[in-house]
Amino acid sequence: MRGSTNFLTKNKSVILYGLFLAIMLCLLKWLELRFIVINHAIEIYAGAIAVIFTGLGIWLALKLTKPKTILIEKEVLSEKLETFLINEKEIIRLNISKRELEVLQLMSEGLSNQEIAERLFVSLNTIKTHNARLFAKLEVKRRTQAIEIAKKLGLIPQSH
Repeated sequence: MRGSTNFLTKNKSVILYGLFLAIMLCLLKWLELRFIVINHAIEIYAGAIAVIFTGLGIWLALKLTKPKTILIEKEVLSEKLETFLINEKEIIRLNISKRELEVLQLMSEGLSNQEIAERLFVSLNTIKTHNARLFAKLEVKRRTQAIEIAKKLGLIPQSH
């Protein structure tokens, strides 16, 4: 304790001089800042307003351009299928899902993959996946072969 008081008394003038210089430096910096703000007030206000409106514009653009996704599950099988009796045993044997059967039906109507995707409210890649699974299950390589086999097995009506 004695050493620290001895240090303060010996260096009192140096500490006071340093403290005075620090206060003067802060005062000068404050005056300099005040001078800059006063001379460039319009630019500072315009810059602040520009930053605010830029942020507001980005936020509004993101809100307006955000796609609204609505999921709608819809039965797509045509009315003609109601009179047609589907071979349930083959569907079970081949493990064909309801959605794959819908894709097969629409494929037999001559729709493209994109048209089927739009009709079923799914992505094009989903339809391509269904097609690949159908081709594997029916052991075919082309859409025409899949339709032909499906008609022979009683999965889709002959009239299509």
